[in-house]
Amino acid sequence: MNIIADKLESAAVIALLEGHLADMYATSPPESVHALDISKLKAADIRFWTAWHGDILLGCVALKQHRADMGEIKSMRTAPEALGKGVGRALLQHLLNAAQQSGISAVYLETGSMDFFLPARTLYQSAGFHYCGPFADYTDDPNSLFMCKILE
Repeated sequence: MNIIADKLESAAVIALLEGHLADMYATSPPESVHALDISKLKAADIRFWTAWHGDILLGCVALKQHRADMGEIKSMRTAPEALGKGVGRALLQHLLNAAQQSGISAVYLETGSMDFFLPARTLYQSAGFHYCGPFADYTDDPNSLFMCKILE
């Protein structure tokens, strides 16, 4: 698996992200969807990576930097055909390493409270994330759960 910085230009990446957004809107009320579209993922405060096996896209993840010491995971997605093969864990570890190297000491995330999001929550917990309250501009929402990991 090769994880690279990505400019969000390939058709495969765009299709994966469009599928991600479609799933978010299919499982959450519109006001509870916090996934970013492609134009927002290209913002200056966001770094985006993709995982590949040759020319096959396996997944993606983004890191939004809120402050010098605070980051947020955005748009973590594994391609359906790569589920259960360690892609999510590898992307998460890559993001955490990049965050730490950048001086970020705390990484946060928002994920859904529904059963659809249980595999993601399980992955995050196994990587040392703990539940916390809303952060940045998020507010309490019964459809959202918030997690944080302090980097050492």
